[in-house]
Formats: sequence, structure tokens, C-alpha cells
Amino acid sequence: MADPLVLAGRHYTSRLIVGTGKYKDLDETREALDRSGAEIVTVALRRLDLSAQGPSLLDAVDRQRYQLLPNTAGCYTAEEAIRTCHLARELGMSELVKLEVIGDRRTLFPDAEETLRAARQLVKEGFAVLPYTNDDPVMARKLEEAGCVAVMPLAAPIGSGLGIRNPHNVRIILEAAKIPVIVDAGVGTASDAAVAMELGCHAVLMNTGIAGARHPVLMAEAMREAVSAGRKAFLSGRMAKRLHAAASSPETQLIE
Repeated sequence: MADPLVLAGRHYTSRLIVGTGKYKDLDETREALDRSGAEIVTVALRRLDLSAQGPSLLDAVDRQRYQLLPNTAGCYTAEEAIRTCHLARELGMSELVKLEVIGDRRTLFPDAEETLRAARQLVKEGFAVLPYTNDDPVMARKLEEAGCVAVMPLAAPIGSGLGIRNPHNVRIILEAAKIPVIVDAGVGTASDAAVAMELGCHAVLMNTGIAGARHPVLMAEAMREAVSAGRKAFLSGRMAKRLHAAASSPETQLIE
């Protein structure tokens, strides 16, 4: 792996992290995960019915193939999020967790204070924390100082599909961060994912952008290619923007 994504000391080839909600059935879930090329798959523990009879969402995720990333979606306090991470540990899942503490039910924006409080406690308990946060450079710095292994600023409200609304803040976060920056929430189509990667983000996490498409399996493949292309474009270094035209062919020694 010449250009791996490194999280908590583990190396990954794919820079696309995908969720498991909103698919029509488990077969579609499995196929979309496969076509996405993702190696990390996130699951909302509070939305799992662990007592259900028959196949569950967890049966759609091959634990030998994917790194399971339990998340605390649906939590509104630090205490709820911490308890959910404890449940993940009791179920034998990874110490790698996505921390999500919501502050508003309508916008689903994160509660910065509760997120930071939960992050500090979870890091003390040995969890490798990936926090969902606003595109706030100050909060990103505080979460890094708390010991988080990455910071995950939103591109736009969860499930909105609006793409990156404030690329300038994302750039500021990238400029200062010494840990991976992963865009989380708001990606609606492949071009949104490519823009995030072209900015220099280390990865993109999405669910609705794939599951909410008319053809989720095909969109999963499109997102895979977009993340790859965006990363290559970032590493290549784009040409300088110009106000006026610049001829592509030589302007000297022209044939009369």
C-alpha cells in the first residue's frame, strides 16, 4: 500500500467508509458494501435489534473482510454515547468507535460540549475515537488534543446530500490537524466525495449518499471511483487557475 489510510495504527487501502442503514434488504446491503470497496463499515448500535430472531444487519457484514466501526448514532448525551461504546466492547467489537452526540433533533447537528466530554472519557478508557463534529477548527483542535485518532467534520447536515457547504473551514482544519480528517455527513453524489478528497481530506464517510440513490449498488461503485480519483488529483497537485487563456500548443516556430 503506497498511500494507505492509517487509523489507530492500522493501514487501509480504501479511503471510503460506509454505513449500513436505509438499504431495502440485507442482499442490497451486502452488494453495496462489496461494490464500494470499503474496508471499514459503520453500524449504529442503538438501532440494532439484538434480540431479533433470524438474520440481522450484522449478518450482512463479513467480519473477516470488514473492520466494524460501531457508532453512537441516536445518542444525545455524553453518558448515552459512553454506554453505547461499552456495549460495543461487550459484544466483542473493535475499540475503534465513531462518536456521535446529537444536540438538535431537527438539524442533527452535534453537541460540541457533550462530544468533547465523551471523547475525553472514552480515550481514557482505551477507545480509539473518531468524533463526528461541526466544521469548527477550534473544536477539531480540542478533539485532537483529547486524544482522538481522527476528526470527522460534517460537510452538511446528516442525510441532506448538499455536499461540502464550507470548504474554507475544512481547509483550515486540514492545515492544523496532525491526525486524519474524514468528511462525515452531507455527501450526496460522487462529485461531492471527489471535492472532499481534492481538498486533502484523508477519507470520506457516507451512508445516505449511497443507500438513498435510485440504484444504490451502482452509486457505491461511483463513490469508490470518486474517492480514488479525488485522492489522486490531490496528490498530483492541480494546475494554477488563470484569469485569461493560456494556449495548450507552442506559440513559437509556427508553420506559415
